[in-house]
Amino acid sequence: MISRDSSMTMTMNEGSLLIVDDNPGVLSAGKLFLKRHFAEVDTTRDPEEIPVLLRDKRYAVIMLDMNFGRSAKNTGQEGFDWLARILEIDPEAVVILITAYGDVELAVRAIKNGATDFVLKPWDNEKLLATLHSALKLKASQDENRQLKSKQLGRNLAATSDLPELIFQSRAMQQIWETVLRVAETDANVLLLGENGTGKDLIAQAIHAHSQRAQENFVKVDMGAITESLFESELFGHMKGAFTDAREDRPGRFEAADGGTIFLDEIGNLSLGCQAKLLTVLQNRTVTRVGSNRPKPVNVRVLSATNQNLFEAVKNRIFRQDLLYRINTIEIHLPPLRERTEDIEPLATHFLKAFARKYNRPANGLSAALLKEMHRYAWPGNIRELQHAVERAVIMSKTEKLQPEDFFFRDDAHDQALPTMNLDDMEKQLIMKALQKHHGNITEAAQELGLTRASLYRRLEKYQL
Repeated sequence: MISRDSSMTMTMNEGSLLIVDDNPGVLSAGKLFLKRHFAEVDTTRDPEEIPVLLRDKRYAVIMLDMNFGRSAKNTGQEGFDWLARILEIDPEAVVILITAYGDVELAVRAIKNGATDFVLKPWDNEKLLATLHSALKLKASQDENRQLKSKQLGRNLAATSDLPELIFQSRAMQQIWETVLRVAETDANVLLLGENGTGKDLIAQAIHAHSQRAQENFVKVDMGAITESLFESELFGHMKGAFTDAREDRPGRFEAADGGTIFLDEIGNLSLGCQAKLLTVLQNRTVTRVGSNRPKPVNVRVLSATNQNLFEAVKNRIFRQDLLYRINTIEIHLPPLRERTEDIEPLATHFLKAFARKYNRPANGLSAALLKEMHRYAWPGNIRELQHAVERAVIMSKTEKLQPEDFFFRDDAHDQALPTMNLDDMEKQLIMKALQKHHGNITEAAQELGLTRASLYRRLEKYQL
């Protein structure tokens, strides 16, 4: 009587088994015995059916004969060929070879080629179960290693390990914070809307940090920076050899965020083709690596952000309505800095202290005249512009209290001449005016200036805007 390990039986009962052998007696005996130990047992005498069967179902184990009747010699070559074909279709497949006693040397060679183990026929039922059990344990160990690799990638990709400090006093931001705390405890998808520099990425990190997924990875993806040709590889991963530079299997950003949160920044910049691929993943909650046809389940919370009006984009047929519905279960609109002026002083003070400490500078306060100018200025670059302005002022100022002359306030509300008339200053002024006119929208500002988005981003970095 065969003694059964309860954990073995439970594991087997959760999976499907495929037996490929041209001997109908082997198939019927194997199915009769093993159907008690697997959820499903499929059989076929024709190995040509393997690709179709693997396309429709993922098997926990595949038992494969080494020789088939159509072969004139029992060389085992058909077994080698079909083993290679199976691993090409599913590199993670667990294949146990069925071989006669005299073919043990061939079976050992096949293991070196990727088979998991082999069984001798006629098999002993207890030994067969033990072999299947060992194969499934190996499969579980391999899956765990892959998950750990994905988790490590996620940690490497994580935008930050600490929750950034959110500084605000305004009623508008207090209401947003209350919404963040309510939404964070759910798994609802959230769409963050607002101009560039308003802190959408910080709010996304705050939602993750206050969620039940806080101990898992937070993976940020700048959708505007990923080319269409690399979209699937970056987000969904790829298999070794899938394209020229694919030297090893690599999980994508969704796998890296499995169990945690993925933040899709600049989602409004996706092409319609990429939108369709993303929608499929969000609907099915599975990803398929480039070079594989095996979907992998992923459990991620999706946060998205854009400075564009996606509802107008839907009307203009440049953004999919079904994708918009999928990502915006909850919408959070972040106000520009000019609409939350109560936050300017605490934010500026926070930046001042941080940069004075970083650069070992004497600045330790903001003059009344400077605060007045700060409240008058429109801050087209929002908090990001304020941060860069304070950093520059701290570096350049020689006094303890920063003054208006330590800053460049350049917009139509200030009738100030440029300190110099060189081309860099003029270009910087034009960029700031274009950003202000288009409310921080990079795409529209770039179009008006006759620049590509990449060129405009380089200039923003150059001028610390």
